[in-house]
Parts: sequence; structure tokens; C-alpha cells
Amino acid sequence: MPISSLKRLMLCLAAPFGLVLAAGAQAQQVEGIAAIVNDQPITTYEVRDRMRFILTTSGIQPTEEVLGQVQEQALRSLVEETLQLQTARRYEVPITEEEVDEAIADIAARNGVTVADIQADLESAGASIDTMRQQLRAEIAWSYLVSGRYRSRIRVSDAQIESALDRLAESASQTQYRVAEILVNLPASGDEADAERRITTIYRALEQGAPFPAVAEQLSDAPTAASGGDAGWLSAAQVRPQVAQVLQQMPVGSISNPIRVPGGYMIVALADRRDGQVTEQFTLQQVTLVTSQVTPERRQALERAASRAQGCSNVQAAFESVPQAIVTDIGTVGANALVPQIRSALSGLQNGQASPVLETAAGLQVFILCERRLGGPGLPGSNEIENQIVNQQLSLLARRWLRDLRNDATVEMVGDF
Repeated sequence: MPISSLKRLMLCLAAPFGLVLAAGAQAQQVEGIAAIVNDQPITTYEVRDRMRFILTTSGIQPTEEVLGQVQEQALRSLVEETLQLQTARRYEVPITEEEVDEAIADIAARNGVTVADIQADLESAGASIDTMRQQLRAEIAWSYLVSGRYRSRIRVSDAQIESALDRLAESASQTQYRVAEILVNLPASGDEADAERRITTIYRALEQGAPFPAVAEQLSDAPTAASGGDAGWLSAAQVRPQVAQVLQQMPVGSISNPIRVPGGYMIVALADRRDGQVTEQFTLQQVTLVTSQVTPERRQALERAASRAQGCSNVQAAFESVPQAIVTDIGTVGANALVPQIRSALSGLQNGQASPVLETAAGLQVFILCERRLGGPGLPGSNEIENQIVNQQLSLLARRWLRDLRNDATVEMVGDF
């Protein structure tokens, strides 16, 4: 969708910023139409209100160059939100005001402020909280729509999870980087100059002190935008080669220059760096017969049940013949977190096997080895990996659906577009 500047809107916004922040009600009386999306108008007041919101929440200084880019972002966002909300109405997906209120309260809590503080900050900048509510309403509706349309179709195989875990385990021995990112995709038209202008404007705003998380949240095209661009701990093997080369040279606490990557441009911030560490990790279930409940008969029953145990899917059933036995899902722990007695008992086991009965301070215990692998700090478990794969696929499908909605829609840019 090629979006050029609205000259009348730009002239107003390029005025001294204090004059830009006029009372919304008065400004709204003289506003025109910026765009029409499937017969639904977006007013120039709404565009300007969203621009104020972006500038306020991102901390970007409103230079003339920045205003042009922010205007395009504001209009692009409003068009997409209109399409999302129109689709929600078509599928009869209800979004209540209480849900929007909860989302605002959550944002306030994460930032250590109150909802009243947020509203006061927006009002002091001449922005209406209505534009924030519109953005959140569309996000909530779109989340429901995407999940309802695609979630049941996504199947993640054990092989996919194993492959992902193996890659992560292999990368755990490499240097790890705590990374935040801003991505600007090339537009559908393939106009690289447009993407280059956007990333340059963003970079200059960061140079002038705009907070990276706030800028990422408002202006990044990456899925991590919702979390302020935070991509977590990554190895060089987990990022694009062009980014890996830059990360290896960056000092901690720095922000990169724009990086050309396939499909767009990126800026990365390096929050921290650590050496790779590889440890043996065990996913375990534990069966305990506390000391006060131990009898010779129960010990024998525990030994028999341990010899029959196969896998972690039926541990409760396998040990139900042992009176007073307590089954606990320990989850995944590193070898260093286990006492030598337990590490030794696990050393010769295959996945799915149970250890011999051990006499510990807790009583008699059996440990069932669900999974053994090499890993490093923060290595996710199988469930987390599955959720990551699902979310990645949902994000890809959501972008494709939104692109299709945009291609099928009748969007008329009014004025100098």
C-alpha cells in the first residue's frame, strides 16, 4: 500500500509542537477524511491523534523528517486496525470494553504507573486515550480471530520439537547475546528506498535518546514489537548471518547501525553477553514414600512398580499399587542441581526407565527419567518449544491473512496520496 504524505496534515503537524496539540474536540470539527476502508472513513483527526500517541509513547522528537515517517506509520496502523475490526464484526467476535480496560491496566502495571498516569500523559501531549483503546481493541480482536481460524490446524510433531531442542542444545555451547530488535520490512511494492527512509528515521531517533523498547513497540514490524523488541538470549546461529557478524563486534549496551537483511532492515541493541555453557539436563518424575510410611511390604511394592515403569505418561498408574506413594513432576533440572546420589542413579538410565529405589533424607525414592539432553542456561523445555513453534506459525499465518485482507479491500486514500 503506497502511502505518501497528506500535505495539509503535515503542515499542521510540522508547526511548533505546542500548537499541534490543540484541543481534540475543536480540531475534530474541521477535519477531513484521510482514507476510506471498505466504505468506512478514517479522519485526518484520527491520523493526527495516532501520531501524537506514537510520538508520546516512543519518545521520538517530532522533527519534520520524523513526522513524515510517523504519519505513514499512523495511517498504516489505522488502516490495518480498521480491517481487523471489520473482520471481527463479520465473524461476530465480541470485544468488550472491560477487556480493553484490563489491557490498559496491564500496560500500566508493567510500566509501574497507574491508568490515570497514562491518560494524563496522553492528554498533556494533546492525544486522546481513545486512539490507544482503538489499537488495543484491534489487537485483542485480531488475536481471537487468528487463534480461532488457525490454532486447531497447527500440528507440532515430536520430531519438530526434538529438532528444535537439538539445535538449541548445540548452540548452548556458543556465546549468547541478549538482543532487542527493530525490523522494517520492505513494502509490498518492493520500494527499498521507502524502507531505508523508515529505518534511517528510527535510527536517528534512537541516536537522539528515544527509548529502544518504546520505539520498537510502535514502529517495528517484527513479532517482538509487542515486547519492546526483546528477543531474549540468542546465539549467533539463531540470528540472521548479517546480524551475527554485527553482534560479535558490538560492545554491551550499544545499538547497531541499520543492517540490511533479506526482506528489510534491522537495528539491534545488545543488552548483555555471556559465554556458552553446556550441562547435562534431566526431565524427571519422582515417586516418594516418606520415612514414616515405609514398611517392608511397601518397599517391595515400590521396587516392583519401579521395574515395570515405562515412560512418563503413566507414572501415576504404574505406582498406584504402592500405598501412600507420592508422585511429583519435577520438570527439567541441570545435573549440577542434583545430589551425587541421584546423579549416579540416573547415569546409566535410558529415557523412560526408572532408577533403583534410593534411600534419601525424604524416605524411599524412585526417579523416572523422561528425557536427557545437553543444554545451557535458560534452555526451554519441550512444552515451551512447542508453544514457540505454534506462535511462530500463528504469526506467519496472521501476516498472510492481513495481507490478503488488504489486497481484497477497497482502500481509497483521500487527498495527496
